[in-house]
Amino acid sequence: MEKFTNQLIHETSPYLLQHAHNPVNWVPFSDGVFEQAKQENKLVLISVGYSACHWCHVMEQECFEDEEVADLMNTYFISVKVDREERPDVDQVYMTAVQLITQKGGWPLNCFTLPDGRPIYGGTYFPKDQWMHILRSLEHTFKKDREKAEEYAAHLHEGIKNSELISAAVQLDTFSEEKLHELVLRWSRNFDSMEGGESRAPKFPLPNNYEFLLEYGVKYENLKVLKHVELTLDKMAMGGIYDQVGGGFSRYSVDMLWKVPHFEKMLYDNGQLLHLYAQAYKYFQKPLYKRVVYQTIEWLQREMLTKEGAFYSALDADSEGDEGKFYCWKPEELKVLLGVDYTWVKDFYAVNQRGFWEEDKYILLRTESDQEFARKMNWTTIEFDDAIEKLNQKLLDERTHRARPGTDDKCLTSWNAMALKGLCQAYAAFEEDEFLQLAHKNASWIVQSQLQEDGKLLRNYKNGKVNIPAFLEDYAHVIDAFIDFYQITFDIQWLENAQILTQTTLDHFHDSTSQMFYFTQSNTSLIARKMELNDTVLPASNSVMAHNLFRLGQLYSNKEYTKIAEQMLSNIYEGMEMYGSGYSNWARLLQHIVTDYYLLALVGQEVKEERKNLQYAYLPHVLFAGGNELNLPVLADKKSTEETTLYVCYEGTCLLPTTNIEQVLQMVKLHS
Repeated sequence: MEKFTNQLIHETSPYLLQHAHNPVNWVPFSDGVFEQAKQENKLVLISVGYSACHWCHVMEQECFEDEEVADLMNTYFISVKVDREERPDVDQVYMTAVQLITQKGGWPLNCFTLPDGRPIYGGTYFPKDQWMHILRSLEHTFKKDREKAEEYAAHLHEGIKNSELISAAVQLDTFSEEKLHELVLRWSRNFDSMEGGESRAPKFPLPNNYEFLLEYGVKYENLKVLKHVELTLDKMAMGGIYDQVGGGFSRYSVDMLWKVPHFEKMLYDNGQLLHLYAQAYKYFQKPLYKRVVYQTIEWLQREMLTKEGAFYSALDADSEGDEGKFYCWKPEELKVLLGVDYTWVKDFYAVNQRGFWEEDKYILLRTESDQEFARKMNWTTIEFDDAIEKLNQKLLDERTHRARPGTDDKCLTSWNAMALKGLCQAYAAFEEDEFLQLAHKNASWIVQSQLQEDGKLLRNYKNGKVNIPAFLEDYAHVIDAFIDFYQITFDIQWLENAQILTQTTLDHFHDSTSQMFYFTQSNTSLIARKMELNDTVLPASNSVMAHNLFRLGQLYSNKEYTKIAEQMLSNIYEGMEMYGSGYSNWARLLQHIVTDYYLLALVGQEVKEERKNLQYAYLPHVLFAGGNELNLPVLADKKSTEETTLYVCYEGTCLLPTTNIEQVLQMVKLHS
């Protein structure tokens, strides 16, 4: 029998449930929180974290499980726990406040507000003594110097409202390729030429960065950029950040070598990285990239898939309170398990000074390519692949006997859409029916569970329960994924669903003055509506929406969509070259606008087979449309024939039809 139980016991979020038996009287975020605070004349604590957050767990143990601390919090504050993954809108507002106060941010995020929700103080992790001092100081200021607190809150509130909002710039008649070249030139000064990524630690994968750089490098035949992309993808795939045994990437590495990861695995990272590595395989044709795609999908199926076809959100970094315990190995246990094979395995997986972490624990990673190691062992490619598959299966079987990291088993719509997009690209690259089936099941779950009859989406799902309206992030990524799913199926229902969701987004999130989109719907009760503009570990929801409108504009010959997308790009165009990493998805859109962007229409009875023969190629600047129903404007005047006919269309005009695939590939090649 638990000694304490608070209101979080009724929630579905694993993170909130972790705090349900704290002595703190936590409540979930709601409009009623601030009404209660006004009635009781109390300050509000907004405490934000997520289930895979290591320092969130530390602060819980040191502060929120302590009865002395809880007594102080319960007496003087309304304490609100927020899962940042369920409520990124709340996190955005109060993270902005903390960044304005302290010039830094992170999780756990702890922000104190007046009873009306306006912030007055905040920070991230606090040890017990400092936390109690802050609690007492804030209570004293609130009671004894209310006027000062009100004045500071008003000033800070103004800063929050104005941050990341944008006014409409004059729409540009032309965009310049020189902007792209300047952006890449400045960015390249920070490339790590030894280990890939940028020359700093920690290192995050940042998939949208490398999708842009790959496309740019191919288009402009920039060998420096292409070498950097290849080096980065190689180092990540061979580093400790990648689970060599079970597949899937951790969230980031704490060092510059991609060696020591923060061991949590996030669905959003892995969905995007699936897409990136499948794209990169099309161009580089490296077996390593193919293995990453296949292993990561196997991990998704094995550890993250629900019976409905959705994917869970994350795996914790910790097992039994010990970070990385599930993934690390000791030499003695490997010797016992592997016998004579240990001799080559310790070399292959760097069970030496390179792989050493701490306390006789080693992180499995690689320092040699497949070809180099096979040559050293005098193995053929087939022998190498067979040996590595058997090795990983043996290690994976042994790992099942360990205490597993906790699973954050809520399902989030946007993160599932990113996984769906990755599966679509994996199918296009490798034509595995299993990948298509997984994608179809996931797309169907989004429609059946998360899409309502009124065209609105829901954000979350767990055990059949959904209770949070979706944010711009959810709409943008679902539209994006449905366009991609149409690309590999030519099933028009997915484009129609994308159209419905686009209209909903225009109706409820769009700012007609700037043509940008707010992160929240117009009926939000938060103290500010924000616009997400910068590309980070996730591309900005506005940059994803701009791509969606641009692509749908091509498919539906909708000039209004294209005009909105170009206005959105105009708004952030000035100065984007100063921070390439933060505008990489915008830069992809700029490249699509200033260089050749094609729509390839396939008409006839065998369009799906012909599509497969085209999509194995690296064609990120080509949209596909096809079928024999002629149900898109671009296909309306095309006659269906028994033999598949291909039309290359550019800026609304289609060239003469052909049946020659090689001729088409030559016409739409990415090179200048």
